[in-house]
Amino acid sequence: MDPDTSKKDSWKTFLLLSYQSLGVVYGDLGISPLYVYKSTFADDIHHSETNEEIFGVLSFVFWTLTLVPLFKYVFVVLRADDNGEGGTFALYSLICRHAKVSLLPNRQVADEALSTYKLEHPPEQKNSSRVKMVLEKYKLLHTALLILVLLGTCMVIGDGLLTPAISVFSAVSGLELSMSKEHHQYAVIPITCFILVCLFALQHYGTHRVGFFFAPVVLIWLLCISALGIYNIFQWNPLVYQALSPYYMFKFLKKTRKDGWMSLGGILLCITGSEAMFADLGHFSYTAIQIAFTFLVYPALILAYMGQAAYLSMHHDNSSQIGFYVSVPETVRWPVLVIAILASVVGSQAIISGTFSIINQSQSLGCFPRVKVVHTSDKIHGQIYIPEINWILMILCIAVTIGFRDTKHMGNASGLAVMAVMLVTTCLTSLVIILCWHKPPIVALSFLLFFGFIELLYFSASLTKFREGAWLPILLALFLMTIMYVWHYATIKKYEFDLHNKVSLEWLLALGPSLGISRVPGIGLVFTDLTSGIPANFSRFVTNLPAFHRVLVFVCVKSVPVPYVPPAERYLVGRVGPATHRSYRCIVRYGYRDVHQDVDSFESELVGRLADFIRYDWVRMNGTDSCIEDDGSGSFASSGECRLTVIGNVAFSGTPAYEMEESLQPASVSLGFPTVESITDVIEMEPISGTKRRVRFAIDDESETETDTRSDRDMQLQEELEELWAAQQSGTAFILGHSHVRAKQGSSLVKRLAINVGYNFLRRNCRGADVALKVPPVSLLEVGMVYIV
Repeated sequence: MDPDTSKKDSWKTFLLLSYQSLGVVYGDLGISPLYVYKSTFADDIHHSETNEEIFGVLSFVFWTLTLVPLFKYVFVVLRADDNGEGGTFALYSLICRHAKVSLLPNRQVADEALSTYKLEHPPEQKNSSRVKMVLEKYKLLHTALLILVLLGTCMVIGDGLLTPAISVFSAVSGLELSMSKEHHQYAVIPITCFILVCLFALQHYGTHRVGFFFAPVVLIWLLCISALGIYNIFQWNPLVYQALSPYYMFKFLKKTRKDGWMSLGGILLCITGSEAMFADLGHFSYTAIQIAFTFLVYPALILAYMGQAAYLSMHHDNSSQIGFYVSVPETVRWPVLVIAILASVVGSQAIISGTFSIINQSQSLGCFPRVKVVHTSDKIHGQIYIPEINWILMILCIAVTIGFRDTKHMGNASGLAVMAVMLVTTCLTSLVIILCWHKPPIVALSFLLFFGFIELLYFSASLTKFREGAWLPILLALFLMTIMYVWHYATIKKYEFDLHNKVSLEWLLALGPSLGISRVPGIGLVFTDLTSGIPANFSRFVTNLPAFHRVLVFVCVKSVPVPYVPPAERYLVGRVGPATHRSYRCIVRYGYRDVHQDVDSFESELVGRLADFIRYDWVRMNGTDSCIEDDGSGSFASSGECRLTVIGNVAFSGTPAYEMEESLQPASVSLGFPTVESITDVIEMEPISGTKRRVRFAIDDESETETDTRSDRDMQLQEELEELWAAQQSGTAFILGHSHVRAKQGSSLVKRLAINVGYNFLRRNCRGADVALKVPPVSLLEVGMVYIV
């Protein structure tokens, strides 16, 4: 293809993505002119004849928009992507891959062989490796990092509650200029609540059904506010551009002093929605978001704020009614009102979708109680709907609207949530600069101090409004963080209990080929969090009910700190015991943005992977026992665990998709208990080889002297495959542990409250593991387990 043609096509793609990003990414940021000036002049400062206040606020808005969304996000933070994904969890997973600070259980060395688990390896600075050593050394820092990430997550959820309320309320409040005060106060709240109910009620249809409508609405809105801005500048004050000078910020603070500093809580609303550029990076691309913001959104917002300031600089008589709509000419006020309401709905939709997405990521990393996740689009990845969260958000959103009833209180609450998220992003990006980009610590420190100072300035101004609305996101964050940390803590403790109480493989081998029990037709899938050993719930089951399915599979569904796991690398399969036992282990790996399969496709794909593994295993081992230990690897001798192999999704005909990792080294889990064996047990090791390589196996023609061996092997292979197919036809049972967790005797009061009351209440009232795995009730078998942690 001609290089010029391919360049044109790539630019067309970028421009199309930039256009589409308008509706998803910039809805929230684009509607901020509706309420920034109104919130800023609500209480602390007043519009005077000298215009020092309005010009000072314009100067602050201009430089805040330039420094935070443009310089910080577009030029720095967007580059800290995780395989194209952005957001708080993307930064956290990047840090966890470059330093052993993860608190996720069942981490394996094999996970590092994933193609999406890429590490950047420029030469490490001495100081950066020192920072890494300090981070890895102290367990307290691991916990602090997780709490920081959870804080950012909670504030994003808080923003998802507050943004729809303030956006729609500000848009509808334009009616006050067209109605009498008596009618206005009875109309705005009901209309706002009605629009919010409709917005949340339509969520289950998914954004893809109305997504094509979003980008044109935001584009029309941005062009509308740009045109209004240009009109107001030339009509009222063409010299307003002089207020862009930082000198006006100094004059503003010199005159207003403490009141001016407190008014920054309203000015910061001009950057609400900036975090969406990073959070929604996975749906578009770095270049597309950069083009859309730099060449359209940023100029449109600056013109809008300049136009409002130009109008207000010549109108001091209605200073009590400062707002967006007073600067709109009366002849176009109604069309602008309609466009504003539509744009506010689009902006709200984007933040609601983002809230669903971050809760799903939290859940996949074991930091949020299980909820039902509905995928609303088969074609567009990542579009989800969570019914419980949707209705809770709707109720709280309406409660905020009715409770606050004005832009000032809503703005104070929203502003604090926004600045908290930005501070978290700044801290995590500083760590990425050191650990992942291997820049000198002075670079990261400069980034942290410069942007951290700006954000702390705004954050401190928001905190002064604690009694005027800012208490809401703080209260919400404390409540959500308590829930998330208790859930994560109990999940880790359960895993530790499972790990210390697992049954050795020798116990299973001692039972003989029939496992000492009656083997009935069918496949039994035993779900466990363990990646090696026999879970205690299975031993309890067969002790009390000595019968089990002919084919036994220990399934571990786990999350890894990457956004996506390629389907060809998702399944790690191996034997548990000799081939005659018909027992296998399968580890299914998902990224934090992956869509979990429904049970029917999962069951059929699992059986397909088992069949491929059986063929591969008989070819590799030449018919001998695949559980014979490698003399060079002491880890196998201690546990008897068989090797696991990555089974791809290519058909066996021709070259089978078997991949073997040959030089993976043992690594420990950063949980503080001995798990080296439990990890090395399940990795296929080759201690002689010093380099890592992938080997693909194919069946070679054999000599005449090996005909008998081949015939015998083929018969055993065919027999094992036929048993697998017959078991599948007989039906599959899903065996899950039904756990009750109790704090052990002598535990502190806080721990007893967290485990006995908090966690057990959440466990009883959230979705069960069977719902999360979408297991049909007729195939479900639950084994009760009491965890003393």
